[in-house]
Amino acid sequence: MANIASQKKRILRSERERSENRLFTSTVKTHFRRLEAAIEGGDAETIASEERTLVSKIDKAVQKGAMHKNTGSRKKSKASRMSAAAAK
Repeated sequence: MANIASQKKRILRSERERSENRLFTSTVKTHFRRLEAAIEGGDAETIASEERTLVSKIDKAVQKGAMHKNTGSRKKSKASRMSAAAAK
């Protein structure tokens, strides 16, 4: 454990930031699973809705710095390809 007050604060801040980042990334994973479930269900309206919410969550994670912008773009592209394949 750190003895310096500023380092103690930094440790607390790092843990808080880590938990916030985990919240954003796990939310993205959850919405990917929901999109996959909607694709299996086959309802086009649900698929479109889930894709919109997933893209929104990815954008929010990138905006907050929890996810790199290229990672966000890759995940949005994957979601788009999944929904387009389900539409065929």
